Amino acid sequence: MGYVLVLPEFGLVADPIAGIVTTAGVSYQPVIDQVAELETIAEDLVGMLSGEGNFLNSFPGREKTLMKAGMVTSLWYGLAVGLFVAFVLAFTLNFGGI
Repeated sequence: MGYVLVLPEFGLVADPIAGIVTTAGVSYQPVIDQVAELETIAEDLVGMLSGEGNFLNSFPGREKTLMKAGMVTSLWYGLAVGLFVAFVLAFTLNFGGI
């Protein structure tokens, strides 16, 4: 019985009798390298959630960049919402009456 090609670019074949996926004389090293790169990127994304640490593609000395950016963004959103609420309150007190 022959094999069924699963991923020909990596040399992966399926043995229909045994029910397993194996290599046809080629190593798994390209797949392992890609998985290692994806793990590194995923760990960097999870590290961004804390706001501390250095990123993979950033310059040295930018350890707390996301924390500072988050604080500035929160400041502007808070200012915008606060001014909107103050405007609505002043408008209703002046023209509508509560």
